[in-house]
Amino acid sequence: MEYDLVIIGGGPAGLAAAVRAAEKGVSRILILERDRKLGGILNQCIHNGFGLHYFKEELTGPEYAERFVDLLRETRAEVWSDTMALELTPDRIVRCISPERGYQEIQAGAVILAMGCRERTRGAIGIPGDRPAGVFTAGAAQRYINMEGYMVGRRVLILGSGDIGLIMAKRLTLEGAQVLACVELMPYSNGLNRNIVQCLNDFDIPLYLSHTIVRINGSRRVESAVVAKVGPDRRPIPGTEITFDCDTILLSVGLIPENELSRGAGVELDRRTSGPVVTENLETSIPGVFACGNVLHVHDLVDFVTAEAQKAAESAAAFLRGEIPGGRRIAVKNGANVSYTVPQFIRPEGVGKYTELSFRVTRVMQDAQIVLKSGETELQRKVCAHMAPGEMEHIILPRRQLDSCGDELTVLVEEAAQ
Repeated sequence: MEYDLVIIGGGPAGLAAAVRAAEKGVSRILILERDRKLGGILNQCIHNGFGLHYFKEELTGPEYAERFVDLLRETRAEVWSDTMALELTPDRIVRCISPERGYQEIQAGAVILAMGCRERTRGAIGIPGDRPAGVFTAGAAQRYINMEGYMVGRRVLILGSGDIGLIMAKRLTLEGAQVLACVELMPYSNGLNRNIVQCLNDFDIPLYLSHTIVRINGSRRVESAVVAKVGPDRRPIPGTEITFDCDTILLSVGLIPENELSRGAGVELDRRTSGPVVTENLETSIPGVFACGNVLHVHDLVDFVTAEAQKAAESAAAFLRGEIPGGRRIAVKNGANVSYTVPQFIRPEGVGKYTELSFRVTRVMQDAQIVLKSGETELQRKVCAHMAPGEMEHIILPRRQLDSCGDELTVLVEEAAQ
C-alpha cells in the first residue's frame, strides 16, 4: 500500500498539515490517528482562548479542532482512526495496526511526524511518600472532568505551574472544588502570564514559588501532602515544611514529546527539546521525514502549532516534487540565557525571503536584548521588556543575513545592567 504523504497524528498539527498539503497539490494523503476522533488534546480543552492568532477570534479547543476537521472534509485526504502506528523505518515504511484493518504496512513518499506530547508522571519526578489513589496528571484530570464527567476531588493541591495545571485550577474551582494552592519548584511560573492572572489571581489561589511536595500521605486515598521551600540547588530546606490536608494532587510538571517512533526510525533527537533535530524546512535527519507541533518542541499556543504544521506540509510537498535544498548548513547554537533553539540547522538555499527561529530563555528576564551573532559579527539586536521560560520567543531572519554569515549562528540574550 502506497501514499504520497502519511501524517502520524490527527491532532491540531496533523490536521493543519493535511489541509495545507492538499492545498499544495499532494493527492494521496493519509492521517493515522490512534484515538477514535480527530482533534487530539483539543477535544478536552473546553476553555476558550484558542484561535486568537490564526482565526482572529476566541474559540474553545473543540471549536478550533472542528474548524480544521471541516476543512479536511473538503480534501481527499484519508483518515484511519483508532489506528496505532507501531514503527517507522528509515525508508519511510509505516507499520500500523487497528481493529478494522488489522496489521498494515504503508510505503510513504514523505512522512510528517505530528504525534504531540505526553505529561510527566509522579514516577518521572520521584515524589516520596505513600502510593494512594488521588494523584493525577493535570491532563488526565482534565479529561475525566471535561469528557468523562467525573469529579476527581474536592480539596486539591497542584504541583507545577504549567498551563494545563493553571487552567485546571480554575476549572476545578468552577466545579465546586477547593484548590488549596499551586506549588512550583522554580522561582518563576512555567505557564503563560495570562493563565496566572485568569486562573490563579482571579480566584485568590496562592502560588508558592521555589516550593515542592516532599511527601504524599494516605492509605487508600490521599490524605495530606507536605510542601517545603527549596534553595537555589532545588533541595528542600529543613524547617520550611507546610502540610496541606487534601484528597487530590494534580501534577503539571512538564510535557515530553512523543518520539518513540522517531527514535526507532533513527531520527536524531535534541536532548534539550526531546524532539527531532530539524533544518529550516522542518526536515529531520531522515530525508523525507518532517516534524511539527509538540512532537518537535512543546508550544505555548495551538496557533503556533498550526503555523509550524503548515510549514512542514509545504516542505513535504516540495520534497515530493523533487525540490530538495542543498548547499551548506549553518548550525544554530544556544548562547547565554537560551535553553534551546528550533530549527537546529539552516540551509540558506532552502530559505526564501526569510526564515524564523524559535527559542526559550532559561529564566525570567526584564528589559533584555535578544542578540543574533555569527562569530563576532552581530546580525540582529532586539529589545524585549519581559521574557520567561514559559513563553516562546521568535526571531525573523532575512535570507540576506544568512548569505553573509558563517557556518554557525548563535542566539543569546543580554539582560540590562542593574
